[in-house]
Amino acid sequence: MSRFLTVVLWSSLLLTGCRQDDWSPSVPAAAGDAAVFRLRGGAYDGAATRVEDLRMDYDRVEFRVVDAASGDAIGDLRGLYHPDGSELRIEGLREGDYRLLVLGIRGDWSRDGVEVHPISHIDEEWVSFPADPGEPLAAEYFYSQSPFTVRTDISSEGIVTSQVTGTETLQQRIIGRADFTFAYENPYIRTALVSLRATLGGARFHTGMTGAGEFTGESGELSLETDLEEASTYCFLSLAGGTSLRGEIELVTRTYRGGEVRRTFAYELADLEPNRIERIHTPVVHPDNTSGTMFITPQAYAEGSHGEILQDGEPKTVYTDPAQRRFNTAAPLQLSVTDAGELHARFYSPRPLSRVLVRARIPRVDSEYLDLAWFDSIPPFADFCERLPQLERPTQCLSESGRWVDLPQLTAADFEGVEFAVECEDPYWKKLRQIIHGWTIAFSLFNGDPDRPDGGPSGNWMGIRPVHCREAVAFFLNFTYMIDMPEHEVILRENQDRLYGNGGVNDKVTPERVLSQMRQSRSLNVGLVYPGNGIVGLGGGSSYGVYQQAWLQHYFDTYSCEIMFHELGHVMGYNHSSSFTYGPWAQELMNHFYVNHLDQMPIDSPSYLNSSQNPTLY
Repeated sequence: MSRFLTVVLWSSLLLTGCRQDDWSPSVPAAAGDAAVFRLRGGAYDGAATRVEDLRMDYDRVEFRVVDAASGDAIGDLRGLYHPDGSELRIEGLREGDYRLLVLGIRGDWSRDGVEVHPISHIDEEWVSFPADPGEPLAAEYFYSQSPFTVRTDISSEGIVTSQVTGTETLQQRIIGRADFTFAYENPYIRTALVSLRATLGGARFHTGMTGAGEFTGESGELSLETDLEEASTYCFLSLAGGTSLRGEIELVTRTYRGGEVRRTFAYELADLEPNRIERIHTPVVHPDNTSGTMFITPQAYAEGSHGEILQDGEPKTVYTDPAQRRFNTAAPLQLSVTDAGELHARFYSPRPLSRVLVRARIPRVDSEYLDLAWFDSIPPFADFCERLPQLERPTQCLSESGRWVDLPQLTAADFEGVEFAVECEDPYWKKLRQIIHGWTIAFSLFNGDPDRPDGGPSGNWMGIRPVHCREAVAFFLNFTYMIDMPEHEVILRENQDRLYGNGGVNDKVTPERVLSQMRQSRSLNVGLVYPGNGIVGLGGGSSYGVYQQAWLQHYFDTYSCEIMFHELGHVMGYNHSSSFTYGPWAQELMNHFYVNHLDQMPIDSPSYLNSSQNPTLY
């Protein structure tokens, strides 16, 4: 349904809103006593683009028609504004030469206290604003004064027709816009803002406009403090009395070392003309301008649009490619510098990591580790990649001994042989650092097809999906953490008489041998077992897999956990005659220890992944 605004002009102006469904397409000339005017407008002078608006879709329209010669207002006219077509239709016009005055408003004019007055002559004040400019304008105001002519003709048959010339109406703003802009030598300063405020003062503005478009009146002096993070663009009527808009900008930022920097900049804007954008531009002089440490705040991370690994929808050719998706549980945070000079951080973890300092020793630059990047947070399964500042400009970095090191502008080749160190006080990181004997985990389809609804079973395997891969990350982080827990070692020693090998109960295995086998460096291809053949787990050599339920329930279900450890027993070289499969190690000691000590492990809850609610499960 179309939307219309009806304006009725008698001795004063009345604006109402209505809806009408029988609007017919307009034509350049009016039929009978109706004239249709097309409202057009353009961008601000000084805007980045000069493309003109094809339509002026206003929230409110006021108009007056005056006699072209005398300037006297014409009464008894009816106007209908069509916002969707940016057209104003006026009825009641007679033959003559006129001027059409149009005020268009876009935005919430009620906040501005604007008043539109009935006028009898073009030189009278038509529009007025409050004398106290308590805040910038909430709406934009457009004005035009357009000459047009109405001529009537009587045909030989006595039919009266009207022609209107001058129906294209170009609107321009009667307000000016002040934009606060900033130039940051170091982009991480902008994304580390704590606050950005400005005082607006000194200026007085015009408070009114006549029908002829002449400004009138003068306001009191503006005095206002504003938050530039919430809004950096402000609209006003033009400056009056030779005054200027002036004040101070206060910028407060965090530093990655935990402090704050407060900077103040003075500004003055001497001109603010109608339909123009004036920029209050501030080059930010800041002590961190030369810093070469990437300061990755949540805002900086979000703006980087960084990826995530092992996510639903990731192609199987990616997550089952060891060159792209493989990790060691003792090093779940993978760090590198790419050939393009980007810091690449990939995190195999269901949990985030907070307050992470990445240091790098760059042999071609310095013998010490330097502060290369600070992350307020690294998200779960993060795949962060961002160009290093050192490739853009000369920088300074703080060394591990506390001295500042000046670095010239570097190339990617200068990072050859880089070594990384991580500092982090997050308790979760401390647990991850306690994984000493890591296992290397990759993911395999084993000829299954995850793109098929049934997983494309191939023998006892089906296509593993990312939801299962994420659970594999959780389980093997916990398992390799568990094998170095003192409590785990105690339970093995207390039950050493129940540990036996492939020769049965008389083939005793010492706790030291078991610990050595569990702590041995291993590489596994992890998959998803197809339970249709009655098989719920497979393991041996470098292959490992369990059925879907076990991947989901290993946290709390001792039966599912038994399956996990049964297959680990096979990976360690044990058969079904040993206690490591159908025996106490898998069926009683390990599965119960894992479930009962889950609260001490790195991934201490299934809620991080919430896999049981995942829509991609089989």
